[in-house]
Amino acid sequence: MKEQIKRTFNQLAHAYENSVDKVSLHNREYERPSMLRNIPNNIRSMRVLDAGCAAGWYTEQLINREASVVATDLSPDMVAATKRRVKQKAEVICVDLEKDLPFDDNSFDMIISSLTLHYIKDWEKTFGEFQRILKSNGVLLYSVHHPFMDIQISQNEDYFAKELLIDRWNKEGKIIEVPFYRRPLNEMINVTTAHFIIEKVIEPQPTQAFKTESPEKYEKLMKKPHFIIVKAINKK
Repeated sequence: MKEQIKRTFNQLAHAYENSVDKVSLHNREYERPSMLRNIPNNIRSMRVLDAGCAAGWYTEQLINREASVVATDLSPDMVAATKRRVKQKAEVICVDLEKDLPFDDNSFDMIISSLTLHYIKDWEKTFGEFQRILKSNGVLLYSVHHPFMDIQISQNEDYFAKELLIDRWNKEGKIIEVPFYRRPLNEMINVTTAHFIIEKVIEPQPTQAFKTESPEKYEKLMKKPHFIIVKAINKK
């Protein structure tokens, strides 16, 4: 499955680099504003990991806020896209978040992971590594699919089961099958609290710009959330 996910995001890299930032309301006017509100404007003295950087939008935002940034992605094509975006301003490498991470203990002040963790089947190893590389009181900020959204496309309709699902995205006129894992909210929270203290759980709402551009989708998101964001503190 991991190789399939890698191939999928290699296919998506061109769209992420060239059109997602402008076209995708779910990114531009839904998930990103809420995430950015939870990142300090000035993080000059901080070393930040962008875990699952895609084409580097968040990497660039972190650089603009004067952080020292390391960006990682499973997809080599996404890594290449991020390098084109940020040039030499960040370290950008291919990393599998399900394995031992190539970083020293206590080497980051913050980890940002945007819409990435639902591509990982088992979170325990990943969160253990996040805890290891974060400094004491370091911040983990992540966004994932909201379980209430995922259950609507479930095949077995068993909310409490972990389930591999295939979504179909229309990107640049192509239909691309995107595999991901659905899991119940209690599993998300319990794995997080095994390693971190949760400071905040955010169910983002779309912006007024979203409402202007797509009032029908806006109304749907106001009633049925698609994403959930968790801000947690390293408790070691």
